[in-house]
Amino acid sequence: MAFRIMILLLIIVPALEIWGLITVGGWIGPWPTVLLVIATGVVGGYLAKWQGLQTLRLAQIQLRNNELPGEAILDGICILCGGLLLLTPGFFTDIVGFFLLIPYTRGMIKVFIKKNLTRMMQNGTIVWVSRR
Repeated sequence: MAFRIMILLLIIVPALEIWGLITVGGWIGPWPTVLLVIATGVVGGYLAKWQGLQTLRLAQIQLRNNELPGEAILDGICILCGGLLLLTPGFFTDIVGFFLLIPYTRGMIKVFIKKNLTRMMQNGTIVWVSRR
């Protein structure tokens, strides 16, 4: 099931991005479209670096205080995915990438991720193994 969804995403997302680039290029012209794609990549890279360093510092502080940095780890995963999506050319992936980098919207997405991870752990899809 997951393999079929991945294949479908690998076909639909690039087609959607190409359609978006062509449409925006028709509205504002080809050069402004290229510059906009480059600008979102640069801004996204900067935001991902800044947010990632903040999250890393928070995780280090939590570890020094003998706390589990669960939220910081989840933030880091979201920031990494958001940064990768912003570096990918296209406007739809940029929208999702910015949602993952903005702390307020990232919080809403983290609630969804936590709920799904909890459900998968309860169903036995994900198994947590701890060694001592």
